[in-house]
Amino acid sequence: MSTITPELGSVALSALMAVAAGLIGSFAVMRRMVLAADPISHIALPGIGIALMLRISPLWGALALLLLGAVLIWAVERRARIATEVVIGVTFAVALAVGSIITSGDELIDALLGTPGTLTLREAVLGVVGSLVVIAFVLRQRNALVVRLISPEIAMTSAVDVARLDLYFLLAFALTIGIGLRFLGVLLMGSLIIIPAAIARRFARSLAAMLVLSATTAVVSTAAGTYVASVAGRPSGPFIVMTAGGLFFLSLLHRREA
Repeated sequence: MSTITPELGSVALSALMAVAAGLIGSFAVMRRMVLAADPISHIALPGIGIALMLRISPLWGALALLLLGAVLIWAVERRARIATEVVIGVTFAVALAVGSIITSGDELIDALLGTPGTLTLREAVLGVVGSLVVIAFVLRQRNALVVRLISPEIAMTSAVDVARLDLYFLLAFALTIGIGLRFLGVLLMGSLIIIPAAIARRFARSLAAMLVLSATTAVVSTAAGTYVASVAGRPSGPFIVMTAGGLFFLSLLHRREA
């Protein structure tokens, strides 16, 4: 199977993944989905285990389960009229239980904490294309997402298909998590979606500024954390999140104007 150099593939993919995470995270924070990122990322665990048993790339199994989980969450929420957080919580618990059974040993550690390693050409292409799809979705639908956030009723009168928009957002959210699993793992990917957006919200005075600042913070955190991890010879996920967390606590020194 074709491969590309770890340095080139990891740098390009991690940068695009971080931009996608920063953009989708901005709307996740505004939609009060802060606690949803980590549970959704755990849905990937059974997919990783199944992929390993089938001797295929864990990325494919993770993406398949994440996208399936996003559709399931959307469908159950609409049909049963249950809050999104409740559906995500139940799905998370089941996925974690199944994943812990079929994944074990070093494979489980890699899945939980992330391990960039050598990217195959297919994985790199999928990661780049997936990141670009998420970025394009957020930039193109940002106005509709804002209107839906303010009032679903106003969005519907403005010819916005709220149900379809919610589905697309969940799919983009899940796709972003799937792309980033290689770098941060199941346990930590949700943090890169939420922390940069939380930092950006403290400083930004407009939607455009928030999107730019969130994406920039995610890229800086990913680049710095990946570099430190490579020097230390450890999984990249914890270092990326520690970098983002450090930036967040530094941001608390800034007092927001009333």
